[in-house]
Amino acid sequence: MDLPLIATALPALGWAIHSGVLARRLDRARRDPLTGLHTRAGWTTRAERILSTSPAALVLLVDLDDFKAVNDTHGHAAGDAVLVATADRLSAWCGRTGIPARLGGDEFTAITRHTLDTDALRVALSQPVDHAGTLIPVGASVGVCHRTDLPLPSLTDALSAADTAMYRAKGHGRRNNHHR
Repeated sequence: MDLPLIATALPALGWAIHSGVLARRLDRARRDPLTGLHTRAGWTTRAERILSTSPAALVLLVDLDDFKAVNDTHGHAAGDAVLVATADRLSAWCGRTGIPARLGGDEFTAITRHTLDTDALRVALSQPVDHAGTLIPVGASVGVCHRTDLPLPSLTDALSAADTAMYRAKGHGRRNNHHR
């Protein structure tokens, strides 16, 4: 047994374990505890990188329609089920080409490296959610911004454009989900 070698290796091993624990805690802090999606803090750096390197990038914002009514009518557990289902549907739509996030409340965002079929997302998001044997109607307004619509690839500008498109969709009536 080489005692000097062990005495040298133990602190390094301790720091490696400590670093791993801190990295896992940081990752959890950047994830929404309910949905498992990235939070804004965990999403922004990755999204900026995709936007700056992917000419066909697509940024979108999703806002659930009449979400307060879900909580008021069916309870907060049902509301949580709708949020989790929305996160799952957004994640499935993004697949490996994008990154979804929950901004808070009933607001979600995503960025993809390629232009994907947003109509397919709208259909998926509008499917009722089964909670405790009750089908809860779901609607979502989706705003989209293509990187090609921006003079410079700025995430702030892309989110602003997607937000404008989302509110334009809300102006056309709940659950109709028009974009651009």
